[in-house]
Amino acid sequence: MTGSVPYYGGRFTPAQAYAAAHPPRPPAPPPAARPSAPPPAARASALSPRETLEALQDLLDTGVLTQEEFHELRARVER
Repeated sequence: MTGSVPYYGGRFTPAQAYAAAHPPRPPAPPPAARPSAPPPAARASALSPRETLEALQDLLDTGVLTQEEFHELRARVER
C-alpha cells in the first residue's frame, strides 16, 4: 500500500478518498492581544474619583446597584 491512506479492507467512496488524501487544516491561532489596550484594572483606576462616584450614582439610579452596594463601593472610592 502506498501513501498515508489507511487500509480498512473495503472500498472508499470518492468523498472518503478525497478526505483521506486532504487532512483538515489545523485551527488558526487566536488573535494576538493589542498592546495598546490597557488591562481592565488600569482603565478603571484611570477614572477620577468624581467620575467614579458619578458612574456609581448612575448605576444606583438605574437599579443596577442596591443602596447597600452603592454605600460599600462609595466607601472604597473615598478611601
